[in-house]
Amino acid sequence: MTVIDIPGSKSVTARALFLAAAAEGVTTLLRPLVSDDTEGFAEGLGALGYGVRREADAWHIEGRPAGPGVETADVYCRDGATTARFLPTLAAAGHGTYRFDASAQMRRRPLGPLSTALRELGVDLRHGEKDGHHPLDVHAAGVKGGALTLDAGQSSQYLTALLMLGPLTAEGLDITVTDLVSEPYVEITLAMMRAFGAEVRLDGRTYRVAPTGYTARTYGIEPDASTASYFFAAAALEPGRSVTVPGLGTGALQGDLAFVDVLRRMGADVEIGDTATTVRSTGTLRGLTVNMRDISDTMPTLAAIAPFADGPVRIEDVANTRVKECDRLDACAENLRRLGITVHTGPDWIEIHPGTPTGPVEIATHGDHRIVMSFAVTGLRTPGITFDDPGCVKKTFPDFHRVFDTFTRTP
Repeated sequence: MTVIDIPGSKSVTARALFLAAAAEGVTTLLRPLVSDDTEGFAEGLGALGYGVRREADAWHIEGRPAGPGVETADVYCRDGATTARFLPTLAAAGHGTYRFDASAQMRRRPLGPLSTALRELGVDLRHGEKDGHHPLDVHAAGVKGGALTLDAGQSSQYLTALLMLGPLTAEGLDITVTDLVSEPYVEITLAMMRAFGAEVRLDGRTYRVAPTGYTARTYGIEPDASTASYFFAAAALEPGRSVTVPGLGTGALQGDLAFVDVLRRMGADVEIGDTATTVRSTGTLRGLTVNMRDISDTMPTLAAIAPFADGPVRIEDVANTRVKECDRLDACAENLRRLGITVHTGPDWIEIHPGTPTGPVEIATHGDHRIVMSFAVTGLRTPGITFDDPGCVKKTFPDFHRVFDTFTRTP
């Protein structure tokens, strides 16, 4: 059995950075993820006048409940969706003029529902080019609060950003949600907000957030469950292999740990303990139909091992994967077809038929870290797989290729 230490969760690190910046006092984050996304978030906080001091295994953030420490700032959000959506929302609670821009990839990703919601709350927010996309200017004068209706069917990050803003408003927020994707990510948000002293409750489809502010604390970042999915999938795929990931157990915040339940349905041996999760191959992978709406970041992982199942694998209700770093449904289908696999797709589904992928093939990554890491698993049984942009894994796991290679060479 191989034990793999997975880097810290990107989702938890990003939320922790927002909450720490908004809290009264100095927060220490233990074992934060160090990657392009999280470093970009920390850099953005620095540009906004928040104190950020980084050590090897701990980051210290000096909170500013009143908002950014500067009156003007230009913030570059890189490729980070959490940076691009959370930081403008955080800045809106302060007083000043703040300009946000991002990479070409992030400029293509939508912000519209969040922009509309912030405007409904009285925030003077202006898009510089295409409405609902970066770049944007926030002319901040604090947020009174109130009630609003939100469609979070494209991304749960819209709701997360507004929820975290709630305690910083003068009167609190009532957010009624008409549609919501990736709901477990919202559960992460709520748990973390409460850990920092917020009061929030769910009344039907309305989230009621009190104007409590936040209190600084020391907060440990758990391993990234989405990243762990590649190692779990590799263990399920390769006969005789097993992997244990410490730090992800029954009390884990991240819903993406439910990916191992999909592997269990396919025939893998799965054990979720109090403090770790283990996946073992049984030598069999069964076909299945699975709804992955709540764990859609692991859709490419399942797609990458689907050809090795004994029947078709159909993944449903994942339309939101079309507006990620790339159109992941089409990217998975395109690359699987290059490998000689029969694939069918629809607006929110993909069906992959059994087959033997054949190389050599260069995977078209579209600059998406999850496409690279997923098809690295396919490469365990397909000699000759290469990537047109292997370095894009720096977004969440800069050392992925070395760690994965070491893992797969370990008996």
